[in-house]
Amino acid sequence: MTQALIVIDVQNDFCPGGALAVPEGDQIVPGINALIDAHDTVILTQDWHPAGHSSFASSHAGKAPMELVDMPYSPQVLWPDHCVQGSIGAAFHKDLNTTRADLIIRKGYNPAIDSYSAFFENDQTTPTGLEGYLRTRGITDLVMVGLATDFCVNFSAVDAAKLGFAVTVRQDLCRAIDFDGSLAAAQAGMTAAGVTLA
Repeated sequence: MTQALIVIDVQNDFCPGGALAVPEGDQIVPGINALIDAHDTVILTQDWHPAGHSSFASSHAGKAPMELVDMPYSPQVLWPDHCVQGSIGAAFHKDLNTTRADLIIRKGYNPAIDSYSAFFENDQTTPTGLEGYLRTRGITDLVMVGLATDFCVNFSAVDAAKLGFAVTVRQDLCRAIDFDGSLAAAQAGMTAAGVTLA
């Protein structure tokens, strides 16, 4: 009972046909469902942006998706509008087994700060509350799957390792955006942080 499965952002907008589609993002759903059935504790994360979020390229005049801008907290990739609160795009993929979820962590709801990690917003100081939940449950080991390997999975895994959790990322049950070499950089960063890439 000390291990939890963290399923990251398996939402319509990150699957083929979505606003920020990750290649083959839908193909990992059956394998994730099998893993959900094998875990006593299951936590889902959900990107949950208000309309006009500061990470959307549409909120910055003259900027296009995938451009970088300087935010007060760090450089920020600008994204297409995605996972807007209450939209079909923000909903979980229809085939994902959500009935076993003990907790759903919604992130990115602060209009001024993006949030890749399941543990902290991108300012690296504002917590989501997930750490406290895991501590009170006595959970020490985390298995992470979902979308996208090089952004939300990566940031979640590195933060969890820094907080002292034992973290395994199941790469076969993740898919990457791989923007400008971001997958290789993420893999190196996770390994350096002590994350097990399986």
